[in-house]
Amino acid sequence: MQALSNVGAIRVLAFDVFGTVVDWHGSIAKEVSQFDLNVDPLAFATAWRNGYKPAMARVRSGELPWTRIDDLHRMILDQVLIEFKVDALNEAQKKDLNLVWHRLAAWPDTVLGLQRLKSKYTIVTLSNGNLGLLAEMAKNAGLPWDLILSAEVFRHYKPDPETYLGVAATFDIAPEQVMLVATHKDDLLAAHKLGLKTAFVERPFEHGPNHLRQDMQVETWTDFHAKDFLDLAHQLGIS
Repeated sequence: MQALSNVGAIRVLAFDVFGTVVDWHGSIAKEVSQFDLNVDPLAFATAWRNGYKPAMARVRSGELPWTRIDDLHRMILDQVLIEFKVDALNEAQKKDLNLVWHRLAAWPDTVLGLQRLKSKYTIVTLSNGNLGLLAEMAKNAGLPWDLILSAEVFRHYKPDPETYLGVAATFDIAPEQVMLVATHKDDLLAAHKLGLKTAFVERPFEHGPNHLRQDMQVETWTDFHAKDFLDLAHQLGIS
């Protein structure tokens, strides 16, 4: 782990969003239960999210042209509705349900933690979510970003290098002056290999109350390992 005295060069904290900043599983399960679809809302939320990486892979491989996450989410939703044998929703209801990703609730430590981190650093999103989604999410959850950056800006989905290096280019700084904050180690490892600093944040219940994550161990290649955003702020010398 990196000593605090060695992080003076960091200027920008770039945050993964889904799972790191907001509770996607709990938020989706809650809304699905309100739609009264006669399905297990926890399983439905998991199935919807499981389509996320395969859908992005189709874009990254060139099988699909550039496609916003909102549109990928809708493609996945249509398949999940078939899988769960849900045929009671009209088109307006499907559109509204798809927008649940714009309404995801923040983790309890998120807003105060971001405010503290913002007092010392420029804080930005680095999410595969599209700009409109991230802006509405920020408005809904009170997320105090200095700037919203998205894969949509760079026309590349993480873990393509263009996304991570694009943050540094946006601010005309070196990659090592950017620190990616995320709960996903594949995301962090991709950033680390490109020279960014990295901070892992534990979100053990990201996948819901019945699926405790087992990857909370400290890695030698991460610069910080924090219980939550408040702990990360403390480690960075912010009270």
